[in-house]
Amino acid sequence: ANQLGLSKTELLKQAKRVGEAPFDSMRKMMSTVHEEDGTIIQYTKGAVDEVLKRCTHIYKNHQMVAMTKKDKEEIEAINKQMADDALRVLGAAMRFHEQMPSSWNSENLEKDLCFIGLCGMIDPIREEVKYAIVECQSAGITPIMITGDHKDTAIAIAKSLGILTSEKEALTGAELNDISQEELKSKITQYRVYARVQPEHKVRIVNAWRANGKVTAMTGDGVNDAPSIKNADIGVGMGITGTDVTKNVADMVLADDNFATIVHAVAEGRRIYDNIRKSIQFLLSSNLAEVVTIFTATMMSFTILRPVHLLWINLLTDTFPALALGMEEGERDIMQRPPRDPKESIFAQGLGWDVVMQGIVVTVLTLAAYFIGHYMESGNWEVVTSADGMTMAFLTLSMVEIAHSFNLRSRRKSLFSLPKQNKYLWMAGFA
Repeated sequence: ANQLGLSKTELLKQAKRVGEAPFDSMRKMMSTVHEEDGTIIQYTKGAVDEVLKRCTHIYKNHQMVAMTKKDKEEIEAINKQMADDALRVLGAAMRFHEQMPSSWNSENLEKDLCFIGLCGMIDPIREEVKYAIVECQSAGITPIMITGDHKDTAIAIAKSLGILTSEKEALTGAELNDISQEELKSKITQYRVYARVQPEHKVRIVNAWRANGKVTAMTGDGVNDAPSIKNADIGVGMGITGTDVTKNVADMVLADDNFATIVHAVAEGRRIYDNIRKSIQFLLSSNLAEVVTIFTATMMSFTILRPVHLLWINLLTDTFPALALGMEEGERDIMQRPPRDPKESIFAQGLGWDVVMQGIVVTVLTLAAYFIGHYMESGNWEVVTSADGMTMAFLTLSMVEIAHSFNLRSRRKSLFSLPKQNKYLWMAGFA
């Protein structure tokens, strides 16, 4: 309107607003009543199909004439054409009042309207969202679009984003009303887009996915999104456009209102969890090696390490590399892995077995270093307490644990295949 030279401030001076029926997500429209030069005129805008239901006339050739079935069909066809071009379409209507309305409720105002026209608006898709959707799908995350827009608009946008491939994967709120919750639970995986939905529909969709054992994350900004955000496993509110109600019930709030940020958060969460497992594996395998080494030496009646040696190893050789592993960057394929089972043990995927095997290997190397050190001192292979053997065992255990920390930069890939260095680990190793 500004580009056409229509100033809202000037227009409101000419046509003072005297009343309104606020927007409501149930009826999908709003109306304002204005007084201009003694004439009381009402303007209504909203979802085209809802506005049309309340129109009895149409504005043609600068006059109001009775609306025919053909007029409605033409409007619906143009609406579909605009929606197919991913435009969000509003229908506009007006009504003249002989006197000031006695009530401002929608039932009293929104009837016997005269259809004025359609307004198509484009909400450009952020370029990064397309890549974020692809990354979601490769990570085993299923993006679902839930919108109040027309079904054709929703399908057009979803196709451009790669969310759906067939129109059969789209469902409207009206169609959802005809499906029981049990039926929706069994068919929920067939749908990727929901259009013209009500707040209660969003809750049903979230609960149906959860009933199938899926972890759900729901995003939204309006008050009507709050119930579904509350019901989801992870509620995500919008920090810029979101209402206070939505932010209060959300588990996390996006500072930039960008869907791609959610995908970055998923990648960061996976990186953190990976690093926690690496640190745990390093600490457990190292401490297991120390325990088994001391136990074996005790059973064979010789001293392999003194308490000060163990204290030094635990304070320096164990602590700093473990902290440095927590600073490791995410691996290249971190978003190509399927989601893990939320009930999965932290020792799953072979971590427990790895801890045992690596602890035994470090134990064997430490014991071997002790006996080799004693042999180099005395020239005899014997089980006795040896100063040189103790020194060799201490150095071997310390150096093997540091080397092991570099080995655990990736649990399954070679150290030399990783693209970047962990400077914190190098600092811990030299320390």
